[in-house]
Amino acid sequence: MSRDFKTVKTEVTAWKNFTLDDKVYDLSHLNAHWVQYIDAKEPNNPVTYRFIVTYGLHCFTKDSEDLSSEELQALNYKAPRESRAFNLERYELSKYLPKIIESLGERSTLVCHAGYGKFAIIKVIDSRGNEIDYFVVFTVFKEEKKLRLHVQSAYPKYEGVGKIKKVSFFVIARNLLNNKKLPSP
Repeated sequence: MSRDFKTVKTEVTAWKNFTLDDKVYDLSHLNAHWVQYIDAKEPNNPVTYRFIVTYGLHCFTKDSEDLSSEELQALNYKAPRESRAFNLERYELSKYLPKIIESLGERSTLVCHAGYGKFAIIKVIDSRGNEIDYFVVFTVFKEEKKLRLHVQSAYPKYEGVGKIKKVSFFVIARNLLNNKKLPSP
């Protein structure tokens, strides 16, 4: 697969690492990459969807009003369009994101509506083997005739997720590819 991400006009394709107290936090796992999904609903005629995947700043940063100005300065992560406080919990969870995104086509991956034309995944297994509510908000669109998936934000949901409406990722992909309206709740 080509590693050419020149078509990505609006998002960071290679994140710079963050350093705090001489410790480097590697963000390369959130660099743009291709993911291929195969819909084998009809075994004699499988359909392949290739997406360029990008990740947003909110996957590893968080607004935090309870930090002092010194802490905010030390934790400040500057991206092209905004700056926010680096968040260790979100950073650690962000390491799961590439695998989560790769699993979107699997039946066991729960995709739901997140409002405003966005979608989300809400259950993941953390490094200790515990199932947690992890709200991974993403959007899909076409950019220069290529399918794009952008993860806008990802964060733990401690108060639960409430009522959800499931949606098939392949319905999303098929509608996007065929210029049809994306599923809505």
